[in-house]
Amino acid sequence: MFVVTLSYLTGLDRVDAALPDHLTWLDRQYTDGIFRASGRRVPRTGGVILAAGVDRAELDRRLATDPFAERGVAAYEVTEFVASRVAAGLEPMREG
Repeated sequence: MFVVTLSYLTGLDRVDAALPDHLTWLDRQYTDGIFRASGRRVPRTGGVILAAGVDRAELDRRLATDPFAERGVAAYEVTEFVASRVAAGLEPMREG
């Protein structure tokens, strides 16, 4: 499992201009079963994504296709972890 932290590199005007394409990209990742949760950071300095079901190389490949990455409006920090406990309903997120 991965926690992806996005940090905006530009003003919100450029982020907002890329947002519709970013949301379409997010929808594809959810459809593929890779993303489990996502949302804005508070204050609005970036976002957070929970991902599972891929290896790091595939996640990096997918992140590179995010319109935020392609347009240079966000940087990504990826932290991998093994979920040893999860809340009810999230069991498929646990490894092994």
